[in-house]
Amino acid sequence: MTNLPQLNTATNRIIYLLQNCTSPTHIHQIQSQLILQNLHSDTTIAYHFITACQSLGLLDLARQLFLTHLPRPHVFICNSLIRAFSHSPTPTPPHTPLSIYAHMHTNSILPNNFTFPFLLKSLSDFRDFKQGQCMHTHIIKLGHLNDIYVQNSLLNVYASCGHMGLCRKVFDEMRQRDVVSWTVLIMGYRNAGKYDEALITFEQMQYAGVTPNHVTMVNALAACANFDALEMGLWIHDFIRRSGWELDVILGTSLINMYGRCGKIEEGLAVFRSMKENNTFTWNAIIQGLAIAKSGEEAVWWFKRMEKERIQADSATLVGVLCACSYSGLVDTGRQIFGSLLEGKYGISPSVKHYACMVDLFARAGFLEDAFKCIKEMPYEPTKSIWGSLLAGGRAHGNFELSEFAAWKLVELEPGNSSYYVVLSNMYVEVGRWSDAERVRGMMKERGLKKDSGWSFVDLEHQEQINQLLAQ
Repeated sequence: MTNLPQLNTATNRIIYLLQNCTSPTHIHQIQSQLILQNLHSDTTIAYHFITACQSLGLLDLARQLFLTHLPRPHVFICNSLIRAFSHSPTPTPPHTPLSIYAHMHTNSILPNNFTFPFLLKSLSDFRDFKQGQCMHTHIIKLGHLNDIYVQNSLLNVYASCGHMGLCRKVFDEMRQRDVVSWTVLIMGYRNAGKYDEALITFEQMQYAGVTPNHVTMVNALAACANFDALEMGLWIHDFIRRSGWELDVILGTSLINMYGRCGKIEEGLAVFRSMKENNTFTWNAIIQGLAIAKSGEEAVWWFKRMEKERIQADSATLVGVLCACSYSGLVDTGRQIFGSLLEGKYGISPSVKHYACMVDLFARAGFLEDAFKCIKEMPYEPTKSIWGSLLAGGRAHGNFELSEFAAWKLVELEPGNSSYYVVLSNMYVEVGRWSDAERVRGMMKERGLKKDSGWSFVDLEHQEQINQLLAQ
């Protein structure tokens, strides 16, 4: 910080120092000079000081300077602090922006329309629904509800917290809506698992004449993938081509995932080959799509090609390829890949999802003792998916004892799910154990449960749980 150019004023000199500051020591020196020369109330200097502190991970220093040494800092300074904390790359206490807002309120510093978007972003990031509602009330009282940036930020709070009813209410009351408004609503429905609502909203957006952006399309494609809405996915792909958009990693991967989940993996492969750049998520979408298509050998081929090209596999990659092995009966290949995972080849520890894939692989192929051994040796509590795999495998391969054991485990996990009782009762009837069947029906009656579709429902539920492993 030597050899400075000759600058006209102390203000300009300090701004230059802040713009080129790379040391916490220098920040502390500049802070002392600001206090000595009474320059810390200057909004331009304050902005550059906060920016420098943010880049060095010293935002608490900036907060202390402006909220302790200034009795009533300018609203711009408060907004800059809130913005910096809400965009900080380093972890900060979740309510720091809120505490700054409280300081403003206590010291009669009137917020403006720039205050709330930054503040609401922080509440959205931390899914703070209660404070979001409180802030909604403040926004109405202070007359900022008609600002579209404030409204979009409020939409995002409710969407992030999963309160789509309130999100939709705010949206419907907006006088004007832009692409961000529509995208937040679509994203909220998608994240809440309301894929049909997400796609209906996307169609309404078209009727409203609002042009979607990349983020809109990524969320719409995710809804298509989960709702099996191939026709809409094809329309989106055509729109992307007509608009001349480049298939970046995120958009391209979303398209591949949509095609894979909708059973059109060849179209997904064509997208993959057209992309200039890809990453682990892109490869995962290909492998998972092939798994869903039950093209196990091809999924393994792509997995090995991924290794050859030195693309780092992650947890989802291993889930995808192990599910592919399970669907296609590739027991030896699955054993080898899982063994490499246990040995640390991929740099990650096996999760309960990986064990679930192996149990399903063994159970489907009739290696029931291996499946049960895997359950006993894994360092996790078995999930519904795991017991469901053992139940399905036991039933398919005629092992009553393991089927019975798995069914009772499912009853323990979900005592309010009538389907498991029905399965047990039917199993007992099939082997002539009438008293046990009656005992199970009696348990259902005691617990106020009604007969459901039984085994067919459990089978579908188990398949859906396996599919969810691929989707996550």
